[in-house]
Amino acid sequence: MNFAVGFKPPSAGSSGSGAGSGATMENLEKQLICPVCMEMFSKPVVILPCQHNLCRKCANDIFQSANPLWQSRGSSGIAATGGRFRCPSCRHEVVLDRHGVYGLQRNLLVENIIDIYRQQESSRLVNTKSEQKQQLMCEEHEEEKINIYCLSCQTPTCSMCKVFGQHKDCDVAPLSSVYTRQKTELSDGIAILVASNDHVQGVISQMEALCCAVEENGQRQTEQLVSHFGSLVAILDERKQELVGLITKEQDEKLKHVRCLIREHSDHLEAAVTLVESAIQAIEEPHMPLFIQVGKTNELQLVASNIERPELGYESMAHFIIDTDEVADLLRNIDFCPGALLKQCEVEDESVDDDEDEEPDEVGEESELDSRC
Repeated sequence: MNFAVGFKPPSAGSSGSGAGSGATMENLEKQLICPVCMEMFSKPVVILPCQHNLCRKCANDIFQSANPLWQSRGSSGIAATGGRFRCPSCRHEVVLDRHGVYGLQRNLLVENIIDIYRQQESSRLVNTKSEQKQQLMCEEHEEEKINIYCLSCQTPTCSMCKVFGQHKDCDVAPLSSVYTRQKTELSDGIAILVASNDHVQGVISQMEALCCAVEENGQRQTEQLVSHFGSLVAILDERKQELVGLITKEQDEKLKHVRCLIREHSDHLEAAVTLVESAIQAIEEPHMPLFIQVGKTNELQLVASNIERPELGYESMAHFIIDTDEVADLLRNIDFCPGALLKQCEVEDESVDDDEDEEPDEVGEESELDSRC
C-alpha cells in the first residue's frame, strides 16, 4: 500500500463520501428504532412471535398495562398464569406464559448490530473530526493526497501515480465513489442479514411450535395406549375370574358328592359292624331252631352290595386346561397400525360420496311426487 499519513487542512470536496455514509447510517438507524419509545433499541431486545422487535422494558410496560393484575417477576408471589398484549407495530396478539416478557427470546443479532452501529457511529464522528486535520498522502509523491482507487491493484493511490507512476496502465475510479459504493454494499449486507435473521427467527418459532405439538401428540397417544392396555388387562382379569369360578364350582360339587358318599359308607360300616356282631352271636347259638330264627345272611349280602364308588377319573380336572399360547403370541405381536387412520379417512370419504349420490335421488323422488300432486 503506497500511501502515508500526513496532515493538511481539509479540502472543500472531501465531504462527499461522508455525506453518503451519513445517509446510509441514518437509514440503518431507522431500522433500529423501537416503535414504543421511538428511540434506538436498548438491550435486552426481545423478538415477538410476529417477528417485530421491542426493548424488553417497553414490552414489559405494554404487558403490565394490558394485564394490571399480573404479578411482576420481582414480586413475592409467582404468577400462576400468563397474559397477552398486542404488538404495537402490527397489532398481532402476543400470548405469554407465567414468565411474562422474560419468556420471550432475545434478538442477539439486533443487539450485536446496535453495538456495531454505535461503534461505527463513534468511529465516524472521530474520523470526521480527524479528517479535518488529517489526510492520507502518497508515499511516492509526498505532496499528493490519495484521491483515486486502482481497480486493477485494488489499492488507493494518487493522480500522479496514475499519470506517471506504476498505475498508469491500470483502471482507476474516484476514491469517493468507491467509498460510497462499498459503504452501500455493506449497508445492504447488514439489511440482508437483518432480514435473514427475521426469517431464521420465524423458522425457530415454527420449530418450537412443532416441538410443542410433538410433545402434546406423544402424551395423548401414550395416554390412549395405556388406556387400551388397561382395557385388555381388565378383560383378562374378568375372564380369569369367570374361569376360576367355573373350576371352584365344579370342585365344590365334587367334594360335596364325595363327602356325602363318605358319610353314607360310614353309616353302612357301622351297620355292618353291628350285623357282624349279631352274626357271631348267632353262630355261637347251639340250638338249630334258634340259629335259623336269628340268622341274617340276607342282610349281610344287602349291606355288602350297597357300596357305591365314584367313577374312574372322577378326581380329574383336566377338562379345565386352557391353551394360551396363541393368545400370548397375539399379545406379543401387538403393534401400531398407522394405516388404520388412512383407512378410516377413506371410509369416511366414501360415506360422504354415497350421501352426495343419494341426495339427487331424493330430490328426484320429491319432484315426481310434486308432479303427481
